[in-house]
Amino acid sequence: MAPSKQQALLLEAKFGNFAVHTVDVPKPGAGEVLVKVHSVALNPVDWKIQKYGALVEHFPAVLGSDIAGDVAEVGEGVTGASVGDRVFLQGTYTNTTGGFQQYAIAKLFGKVIIPRNITYDDASTFPVGLFTAYLGLFQESPGGFGLANILVDGRNKSSGQAIVVLGGSGSVGQFVLQLAKLAGFSTIITTASLKHADYLKSLGATYVIDRYASSEAVSAEVSKLAGGDGVNYVFDAISVPETQQLGYDLLSADGEIALVLPDAIKGKVEGKKVHNVRGFSSIPANHELAVLFYEKIGSLVQEGEIKPETTEVLPNGLAGIPDGLKRLENNQVSGAKLVARPQESA
Repeated sequence: MAPSKQQALLLEAKFGNFAVHTVDVPKPGAGEVLVKVHSVALNPVDWKIQKYGALVEHFPAVLGSDIAGDVAEVGEGVTGASVGDRVFLQGTYTNTTGGFQQYAIAKLFGKVIIPRNITYDDASTFPVGLFTAYLGLFQESPGGFGLANILVDGRNKSSGQAIVVLGGSGSVGQFVLQLAKLAGFSTIITTASLKHADYLKSLGATYVIDRYASSEAVSAEVSKLAGGDGVNYVFDAISVPETQQLGYDLLSADGEIALVLPDAIKGKVEGKKVHNVRGFSSIPANHELAVLFYEKIGSLVQEGEIKPETTEVLPNGLAGIPDGLKRLENNQVSGAKLVARPQESA
């Protein structure tokens, strides 16, 4: 039985400060579960909501999208989940469903059990990053490339093809590399800090290009590695205007690019496709793939085919999150996912 009170990290107002407060533990309604949050991972969107006032309109607000924990209570009509199940899932930006608190409400898409060989910290790296990578590769246009889905159609269906992953050491990029390897891409080129090269190759990259190289140097290297007519697929896991333009210019005449931020590409030409990936399971258009993802992805994790990101656990539970968000904003985190443990809050 869950307690009646809990600690939650609240964004107190639009453009306001974060602070830990004592709040009520919510009760699950029909079709919902209450999750005891053991680990919650930080994402850049969390500091952007605070700094730019985006996405959230009602305050105080609980943020946090990457949740791993235990089912503590089950609402009416819930099937496929029981008290004590170890689950990972996406939180949404409401006071009852955000992950920056000790207990959160959720609607589960399929069976989301964490394999026993995966810790809560590791599992919290999956919900947003892995699902975004999965959608970008396998969802039909305009949400993604529409490649043969490894969870349905089997592996290695993209053999003989090349893909460029811009930002391979980031949260989404690491999972794109792994899924592209399972999909059978013969050439997987990524940009990243070269200190991460060996690790990214272990995930599936065949070539790593220095992220600090000029656009001209990256284009020349990709041309040398994949052929001079451009590549058919670019997954821009960074998606700032500069990388979007670079990725678009790398495409073949009928190539496709997947973006994780709004399209800022200039000088578009007929034939090239741009996909805007919206990696939220709560979006109705994503429900069908979300159910499939959560039902089947666990076996790949358990078998070691999909590896979690390297994690860094923040001190002081929820109280450690604001400093972690500042580090993300200041680009002081590389190759690791920051994770907080709400149950360690005072």
